[in-house]
Amino acid sequence: MPEQVNPLGSDLDAVAETAGEAFRELREARLFITGGTGFVGTWLLESLLWANRAHGLEAEAVVLTRDPDSFARRAPHLASDPALSFVRGDVADFPVPQGPFSHVVHAAAESSTKQNELEPLRMIDTIVKGTRNVLDAAREWGPRKVLFVSSGAVYGPQSGGLDRISEDWLGGPDILAPGSAYAESKRLAELLCGVYGAEFGVPVTVARCFAFVGPHLPIDAHFAIGNFIRDALAGGPIRVLGDGTPYRSYLYAADLASWLWTILVNGEVGRAYNVGSEDERSIAQVAAAVAGAFEPTTVVSIAETTSSKTAGGGSRYVPSTQRARDELGLRETVPLPEAVRRTILWHASADPARS
Repeated sequence: MPEQVNPLGSDLDAVAETAGEAFRELREARLFITGGTGFVGTWLLESLLWANRAHGLEAEAVVLTRDPDSFARRAPHLASDPALSFVRGDVADFPVPQGPFSHVVHAAAESSTKQNELEPLRMIDTIVKGTRNVLDAAREWGPRKVLFVSSGAVYGPQSGGLDRISEDWLGGPDILAPGSAYAESKRLAELLCGVYGAEFGVPVTVARCFAFVGPHLPIDAHFAIGNFIRDALAGGPIRVLGDGTPYRSYLYAADLASWLWTILVNGEVGRAYNVGSEDERSIAQVAAAVAGAFEPTTVVSIAETTSSKTAGGGSRYVPSTQRARDELGLRETVPLPEAVRRTILWHASADPARS
């Protein structure tokens, strides 16, 4: 049987090149990865295995997942790779695999908006207990580096006068609001990283992730750009549920993978780095960018008219990435229109009925 061609090959070549220095530091590494079967984790596995072949790394990873069988059906080319092995379990309560591990990537966290609203206590347990479990294990394993994948949600609402959020911003979510469970749990998880670093010498670096687009992004979840792509692939219209005025920015998934590997290896211990794009667009503009990727252009339907409160611009969720650029040399390489085009092509090829 001929070898199957990975449709992400050109993207993975780019990751292997741009994060080449980081990958070379992972030669013969043994990694423990939580959240390895989600959107972020899948890109980490795709790129690690690709770099294994491109750079001859001979790295291997043990991946924690609640459902390895489901992942094997969804990504058989990853699940069958001999460099990967899987531990079945929930990050809040899992059997600790035998160490040592040279590197740890903790990316497990349920980011579901629905769970944040309906099951905030479960959200808290997953993030906080899960992070402490991973840090306790890392304390025993003695890895060279630990990467905690956090979120830009830790900053809370972006104030009207703040164009981009830097890592020094000391804002925060509403502490008493149950809807802040995800954001506050990520904040406490970061604090745990700091405490374990100070008390036990666990070498943690933090990546605060914002919004992304690319292959493997679910198009039937709570991600606006994914929903727009779903609507367009179904023939439209693209439905914008609000008035389209909030501002967001989207980093392409291949850049995300390059950034995370670089932050893991070269990021300063005890320091946080924003991961995202500075190319801000209103949600209406994002919808238009998706619509414009189709011929003929897909119709965009905006549910609400712009209110007087948002006439000057809606809420913002846009990072400053100056620290990552200045300290680690990281750059955004795929502009939004091209990122959208690649994502659409990937989803269309994954489900030909949509194309």
